[in-house]
Amino acid sequence: MLERAEKLASIAIDCGFKIHTEIGPGLLESVYEHVLARRLEQRGLRVDRQKPVGINIDGISYPDAFRYDLLIEDTLLIEVKSIEKLGPIPVKQTLTYIRLMQLPLGLVFNFGSETFRQGIRRIMNNIA
Repeated sequence: MLERAEKLASIAIDCGFKIHTEIGPGLLESVYEHVLARRLEQRGLRVDRQKPVGINIDGISYPDAFRYDLLIEDTLLIEVKSIEKLGPIPVKQTLTYIRLMQLPLGLVFNFGSETFRQGIRRIMNNIA
């Protein structure tokens, strides 16, 4: 599953880089999310957007515990941001999401960074 996630990450990063180059920073996260999803779909990938994820804690069900931005091929999670500087919260949040969803890899794309490279964070889930 990790090998597949790495291949998907490479495609997603390529799409994100092209979007950042063409559009630049400054738009709402929802715009970047929509354009990124569309570009990934144009590459033949299945993309789910803004789906709720339920969890169970101490026997209590939380059906809408969180919503992820993008899930690619049920394997790679991408959280999209459009802020000047990426702090630790989105990275921690993404790690929690991929742990709860038992995914091997997550990416945070911050389209608000001056360069796209500065805005990428890769988060590994150390699942066996």
